[in-house]
Amino acid sequence: MATVTEAWIRIEGWLHQHTPRSGARLAGPATSDLIMATEVQTGVAFPAELVESLLRHDGLIEQANLFPEAKPLAVKEISEQYEIRMDIAPDVDGFTVHAPSAEPWWHELWLPFGDAGYGLQVIDMRPGPRCGRLGMAATSNPADFSDGWPSLSAYLTAIADALEQGGTVGKWHPYVVEDETLWWDLAGRTEVNGEPLRPAPSTGS
Repeated sequence: MATVTEAWIRIEGWLHQHTPRSGARLAGPATSDLIMATEVQTGVAFPAELVESLLRHDGLIEQANLFPEAKPLAVKEISEQYEIRMDIAPDVDGFTVHAPSAEPWWHELWLPFGDAGYGLQVIDMRPGPRCGRLGMAATSNPADFSDGWPSLSAYLTAIADALEQGGTVGKWHPYVVEDETLWWDLAGRTEVNGEPLRPAPSTGS
């Protein structure tokens, strides 16, 4: 499996070639000091792959549909979203698993990676063979890891593969909007907000 950095380099290369306006919305790297301070604040050690990703890009500088499942968060946003969930969970019995769900609404060893609007894409840091997997902690329902990814590197590599080879990430297809920005959507879509969509070109196109 490719590393997080290797996947990011491929993603950046595709964005630079095909949708530079989207690539320009990636933030620069976070600092190690900021990451370490946030680990102390949350009480959760960031996994190596998350640190590697944040040292490449600390989220986005403005809203963009760069990733298929959720907007990547900056370190500050990770901390804010984590604290919001930790504050709410006790009031909604959110740490408890309620049948038939396999997961609680929230767990103290979940770290937000992305914001999907309807929930958070999280990295599961609970000890065990599935440590490091990605799943979705919805706003109104228990979390779900059934359609997630085994690791952050696997997710980023899937994005790079889809962009370079014209494939998909789960159900999401990459498109290019008329203004030359990247957009992820379902199969067969031809427009978004009244603007035409075309399938994203492969690297060699």
